[in-house]
Amino acid sequence: MIGITRIRSSQASAYALVNPSEFRWVCGKDYLTTYASQQGFGLQFCRQCGSTLCGIYENEVHGVTLGCLNEDPKIEIGRHIFVGSKARWEVIPEGVTQYQEHAPENA
Repeated sequence: MIGITRIRSSQASAYALVNPSEFRWVCGKDYLTTYASQQGFGLQFCRQCGSTLCGIYENEVHGVTLGCLNEDPKIEIGRHIFVGSKARWEVIPEGVTQYQEHAPENA
């Protein structure tokens, strides 16, 4: 996987945005299954274990869930979204931009 542009984090998962033109699957593409809405947004899952692997828009990968990576991507959290509904026990790292809900466009 290449081309990580930004990282977002919520209480449920860390998600790295990627540039679709720079992203490619190195292996395992045959194990993907896809759910996509009529608006073109969706997710791809491992059909063997059910793990959510990435987000797609119009059949292009635009972000990957970092919990699925085998190696450290060597990036830092850029923003923390949906902090208004975070679990009481969750600790948000200092210095990370926070949004009560979704981040505004181009943030």
